[in-house]
Amino acid sequence: MKAIATDIASIVGEENTVLWENLEASQQKPIQQATVSVNPPNCIVYPRTQAQLAQIIATAYQNKWRVLPCGSGSKLNWGGLAKDIDVVVSTERINQLIEHAVGDLTITVEAGMKFTHLQGILAKSRQFLALEPTAPDAATIGGIVATGDTGSLRQRYGSVRDQLLGITFIRADGQVAKAGGRVVKNVAGYDLMKLFTGSYGTLGIISQVTFRVYPMQEVSGTVVLTGTAEAISQAASTLRGSALTPTQADLLSAQLVSNLDLGQGLGLIARFQSISESVKEQSNRLLELGTQLGLNGAIYADADDINLWKRLQKQIKSSSTDSAITCKIGILPSAAVEILQQVKVGLIHNSSGLGWLELEEKNQVLKLRDRTQAHQGFLTILTAPVAVKQNIDVWGYTGNALPLMRGIKAQFDSQNILSPGRFVGGI
Repeated sequence: MKAIATDIASIVGEENTVLWENLEASQQKPIQQATVSVNPPNCIVYPRTQAQLAQIIATAYQNKWRVLPCGSGSKLNWGGLAKDIDVVVSTERINQLIEHAVGDLTITVEAGMKFTHLQGILAKSRQFLALEPTAPDAATIGGIVATGDTGSLRQRYGSVRDQLLGITFIRADGQVAKAGGRVVKNVAGYDLMKLFTGSYGTLGIISQVTFRVYPMQEVSGTVVLTGTAEAISQAASTLRGSALTPTQADLLSAQLVSNLDLGQGLGLIARFQSISESVKEQSNRLLELGTQLGLNGAIYADADDINLWKRLQKQIKSSSTDSAITCKIGILPSAAVEILQQVKVGLIHNSSGLGWLELEEKNQVLKLRDRTQAHQGFLTILTAPVAVKQNIDVWGYTGNALPLMRGIKAQFDSQNILSPGRFVGGI
């Protein structure tokens, strides 16, 4: 084995250390899409415990090896390109349940646990984690936090950081640190959890997390309205200002509506989850609003409701081609319809104005970024061919906090060994 792999194998064993040339092509591809360097990483390593992970990072710190942390790699190609990586460290084998406090509605797990596995544990107690990440079968809990991957459920339950109660992480020097706790009420202080959420592995490697969880709702039903941009915009605005309480509410582009066989024109999709009477009443009120505005409407219940949201997730989370550019957008909700009229496939959350778009080429990204910034918004690239990411600013950040971000990076990772180049401003 090469020198780096040999040193790492002495910590985790040869069976948990794989040289680059021994990786399957399917394992090499996401790493190639996430990095730029003359040479590929030396190896990928799979520590089995948090202690092994800490020892690996301490060794990397001593030797100044550049590290690309990941879970299963399902979102490894998001964000900027990491530079000159020496070793890829995966947490997917650090995946144990630490504690499920059913009565307190909290759960603590190691970062490598798969999202669907965690949901399966919670389902036994009729509870769930209110996130809707990309690739839920493959996504790890640590990766979800590191990328801030929430989904449509943020309409009712908020973002990843709103549900995160505590984290344990490995610092760049290999020391173990903690923030937050395992209870819903916590002491005030410097909130490291907010820093780590969406930091793309640039500040430390998350090894354990505690989330608040929620009871499963009794009944679920979804209303779909389709029609003209003007009427959909009015329906969305009325919904935002009403007393209705959807758990999910999204605006859909015309092509996405067509792909899902929901009708023609733009779409508004809203899901209500509560007791049966409440779901029925709220669904009918939104359907009536659509009728008044001349929109076509339908209610999906039971298996049809579940299947509809599964199909929607499949549509928006899988790129149609390898050359497609997927982007995260943040825009004033009132401007969402205008943006969706300019793209083929896109979804924007009705209350937050955050969403997902699939674009076709670099100039379209730049044009749409200008438009979103004019509406006090942002447009960042999640996935794109490496050549595109090398020729365009992935993040498009125009704020004044970059010096502060660089200062924080220097405090947490003075040798710049963790995911170098992956975050805003080349951090």
